[in-house]
Amino acid sequence: MKKSVLKQYARLIAVKGAGIQKGQEVVIRCGLDQIDFITILTEECYKAGAAKVSVEFNHQAISKLHYKYRTLKNLSKVENWEIEKLKHRVEKLPALIYIDSEDPDGMKGVNQVKVSKSNQAIYPITKPYRDAMEGKYQWCIAAVPGEKWAKKVFPNDRKSVAMEKLWDAILKTARADGNNPVEDWNNHNKNLQSRCDYLNSLGIAKLKYSSSNGTDFEVGLIDNGIFIGGCEKTPSGVEYNPNMPSEEVFTSPMKGKAEGIVYSTKPLSYRGELIEDFSITFKDGKAVDCSAKKNEDLLKDMISMDEGAAYLGECSLIPYDSPIRNTEITFFNTLFDENACCHLALGMGFMECIKDHNNYSLEEVRDMGINDSQIHVDFMIGSVDMKIDAITKEGKIVPIFRDGNWAF
Repeated sequence: MKKSVLKQYARLIAVKGAGIQKGQEVVIRCGLDQIDFITILTEECYKAGAAKVSVEFNHQAISKLHYKYRTLKNLSKVENWEIEKLKHRVEKLPALIYIDSEDPDGMKGVNQVKVSKSNQAIYPITKPYRDAMEGKYQWCIAAVPGEKWAKKVFPNDRKSVAMEKLWDAILKTARADGNNPVEDWNNHNKNLQSRCDYLNSLGIAKLKYSSSNGTDFEVGLIDNGIFIGGCEKTPSGVEYNPNMPSEEVFTSPMKGKAEGIVYSTKPLSYRGELIEDFSITFKDGKAVDCSAKKNEDLLKDMISMDEGAAYLGECSLIPYDSPIRNTEITFFNTLFDENACCHLALGMGFMECIKDHNNYSLEEVRDMGINDSQIHVDFMIGSVDMKIDAITKEGKIVPIFRDGNWAF
């Protein structure tokens, strides 16, 4: 890939994705797959005004060794220096950039019980610091190809061809391959906002989903909840785009208000393994049953991570005729696959999905019905014939989706 193209993509992530401000600290979290791109991105962050850029590398093979050789007690310990780092981030509110390139099967064979138990032990310790940052800082998730990921997506191509194809797909779907990507994102954000404005004008009480694959599902919304999409703003008014790419218009539903069954339409990449061909049944808002043809135990483990993991944190609306779905590529990566069609998410909801959320505390928005959990996992349910109706507070039925696409 040409260096000029990579610089343009890096600039887009730094300026439009993370919305870096002059004098702000930046943290980049990434794998070892694209060192040259991370170097370019680091420079673009400095050019955007960053005072300090820290890069935190991870590597699945090393992570697997940690889970193999370290004891559960050792894995569950949070060191003092780690607490101090969290305190620093609460104070400084750095922009966080996550660059994804991982192998979808990269954690296959790891002791997932050990992973779960250590995460469950760590979460209560780190939660107060994460809560203190919630809704106050910019963050952006983007992607670059990794060799094993590319071969998973394009198994019949040699490695170099697969990498080039994945680069092309990433740049195209992230709107990073045009002459002016920033302006392209400005126009895209305006389009998503117009969808949000219409949905927010309806006074929706609940959404009802149905599809020929068996999905028959109803979810209640929060009285003063809103749909959002595209760019978001910090309390100080700084704009950023959390996901690149993003095609979604979404809200956080009312905790405890979901009934019926949903069927997955794409594989779910979770903790470095794939969960495939699954369904989840909800009653009184809670996932009470699930099944999967592949990795059912991992799905059940995910749903039982904590009390909030079995409840919904997001309802996302994306037309089946989306740029990502139209590539006819299954990315085996949630950042892309979730933006190919409608999805739901188990776990944590978003305080930004409450109208005038800056006027409320995190505890207050959770009292309104925003779910709380240590996980937030998106899974895809959109199909070519999906039908979604909005039932308003006055009882009016308004078509939202027909045949998998917007009905307005």
